[in-house]
Amino acid sequence: MKVLVTGSEGYIGSVLGPYLIARGHRVTGLDTGFYTAGLLYQDAKERPPLVARDIRDVGPEDLQGFDAVVHLAELSNDPLGAHDRDTTMDINWNGSRSLAEAARRAGVRRFVYASSCSVYGVGNEGEVKDETSEPDPRTAYAECKVLCERHLATVNDPDRFATTCLRNATAFGASPRMRFDIVLNNLAGLAWTTGRIAMSSDGTPWRPLVHVLDICRAVELTLAAPSERVAGQIFNVGADDQNYRVREIAGIVGEVFTGSEVTFGEPGADNRSYRVSFARIREHLPDFRCDWSARAGAVQLHSLFRAIALSGEDFEAPPFTRLKELRRLLDLGRLDGRFRWHGLDIDEPHTGTQAGGAAPQARAVA
Repeated sequence: MKVLVTGSEGYIGSVLGPYLIARGHRVTGLDTGFYTAGLLYQDAKERPPLVARDIRDVGPEDLQGFDAVVHLAELSNDPLGAHDRDTTMDINWNGSRSLAEAARRAGVRRFVYASSCSVYGVGNEGEVKDETSEPDPRTAYAECKVLCERHLATVNDPDRFATTCLRNATAFGASPRMRFDIVLNNLAGLAWTTGRIAMSSDGTPWRPLVHVLDICRAVELTLAAPSERVAGQIFNVGADDQNYRVREIAGIVGEVFTGSEVTFGEPGADNRSYRVSFARIREHLPDFRCDWSARAGAVQLHSLFRAIALSGEDFEAPPFTRLKELRRLLDLGRLDGRFRWHGLDIDEPHTGTQAGGAAPQARAVA
């Protein structure tokens, strides 16, 4: 298939593009470039050609000839949504809705949307959420996911424009465009760079986890499946045995990163806690399975950190934490209040000597 992957330079996208290429798909990436300052490592894999574009500016003419769109490109995670609710709604809801309409008008036949299990919010003790459970979004990020899912259900057409929503569990694992602001990755980075996993909460909330490569498998199987199996469907993406309490995740990381001290605090203000059933995706996509456990992911990250000699400075670098990097770009004036890029006046020759003052010290991330 000829596939457009939006958010191709992000955490999942930078793994998904090469993954689909290796399986015979013709892939083009589209990304606005918020996080391109952060490349944690080179994986030596073939990458798709890139279109530098904001999803809010994509029209039907940009999508002509594509068989499928895999839509990842949104402002990702709850702190970002809390930082700027209006811009989150503009990109994640209005931008995603506009992209889906452009794809439909262009004749794209498949639209795969990356949703999130965060739509479940808070579950009762002992409750296991599935795709029929009523969403309980607690953040702007999760609200947008629910709005997009509901909109895609209204435009789904199995014969002409089959839409599928993948509610991914909390992702983990290695990616060239790494994120250290998601739970397992963050705890692994703390263990490697500080020797301590100091939890600010008691770690009792439940979180389902899924490795980035297992997300890629779900996307590829969705693209390959007969339309009647996936059109109009919502699938939780993960595995039943990968529901963990946060304190369990910390314990697993502490065992892999030997010598790390694990401590816990008081119950936190973030009351999101949910366990999730993943039966439906196995029913509709029988070949789907999760190869990666939390322990296997922690071992992978330990190997990666050793191979690249991850430093504390690398771990704390803004590009690997979404909110840090966007705040940096806003403070520099590179982005405006709607997260639109400002141009730089550096393309015309200037006369005179260089302005005074020492240049800031730059450091390339490994």
